[in-house]
Amino acid sequence: MPVRNRSTVLAASLVLALSAGPLVAPALAASAAAAAPAVTAPTTAGPDAEALRAAIAGLPDADATAALVRVGGTDGAWRGSAGVHDLTSGGAADPDGRFRAGSTTKVVTAAAVLKLAAQGRIDLDRPVQRYLPGLFTRAFRPITVRQLLNHTSGIQAGDGWGDSFETQYAHRFDTLTPEQVVRSAVAKGPEFRPGRKQDYLNINYTVLGLLIEKVTGQSYASEATRLVLRPAGMRDTYFPGTDPRILGPHNHGYQKVTEADGTTSFVDVTDWNQADRFAAGDMISTTADLERLLTSLFRGRIVPPGPWLEEMFTVPAHIKGATYSAGLQRFEYDGRVYWLKSGSRYGYSAVLAGSRDLSRTLVYSVGSTDAKGEDMNPVAQRIALAALKQG
Repeated sequence: MPVRNRSTVLAASLVLALSAGPLVAPALAASAAAAAPAVTAPTTAGPDAEALRAAIAGLPDADATAALVRVGGTDGAWRGSAGVHDLTSGGAADPDGRFRAGSTTKVVTAAAVLKLAAQGRIDLDRPVQRYLPGLFTRAFRPITVRQLLNHTSGIQAGDGWGDSFETQYAHRFDTLTPEQVVRSAVAKGPEFRPGRKQDYLNINYTVLGLLIEKVTGQSYASEATRLVLRPAGMRDTYFPGTDPRILGPHNHGYQKVTEADGTTSFVDVTDWNQADRFAAGDMISTTADLERLLTSLFRGRIVPPGPWLEEMFTVPAHIKGATYSAGLQRFEYDGRVYWLKSGSRYGYSAVLAGSRDLSRTLVYSVGSTDAKGEDMNPVAQRIALAALKQG
């Protein structure tokens, strides 16, 4: 199956009217009764606390088993959590628990590349073929590092384990290396001439991870930690590699499956080897750490202020409909521009978002029961609409 991490549907979904609340699946009803939201009131006027409480009420339900939410910024702060740690015990969700952060990893990767560029170790206008000779065939025109960062490279998606959840689940403890993923993408040839279109794909950041390793001579995990995680104070974030476990306190993730008899079951997908996601999506984090990443980055404490940091807020102007910059996505809602990144792995959906002046920020992790579905999770949609709406 092509490893084509679907372009986030957050921006499109947020402008839709909210539908009626989801029905609670019978298997989850008992847990929901014991999992009332735990909240911290805003420190100043700003976020709509009532709307945020309503957004996470009633969990677990058929769409999500838990929700961890942090709204911040100079407008005021709100913290809340709801749902369960796991469906077996029904204990309350840990608001500080770790989770699979999915493609929010790309924010870290982009920041690491830009920091190396600021140090003169990477030239954003230089073809990646010059850094990684032999990786691409002659079918590919020169692809600049910047084109990888903003998804305009034209490289096709690499292959994964299969098309269905069942096939992928059967391989959840197997290892598919980043090099194998890249080779499968290169074998398909280019999708389009570099710089002509924008197509959001994991493969761009998989190649950037290999670039970081080539330039530094160290592993991606060690360099991303040195360049980004430590300066941001992200003490509970790490890259698991081939280890299928989530180490430390964490809430379980589940995938909703329809059985042959038409009944619904919830498969525990917490343990899963995500090594093929690499620099595009193999990060485990917390909402507090993602908030630290967002604020540190926007304040210029990770990537130096100036042209390097501007790359994270620059969408290719020559491409109609482009919304992605280096590591982030531009989204305008209720009169304010936000820069965001979403991420999803089976069992977990996450978002970090903020206005550039940090007047309003949002980080959440939702225990989505269909995290890789085509539509935005209804619980996540409610949270985002409540958190980003202006008073």
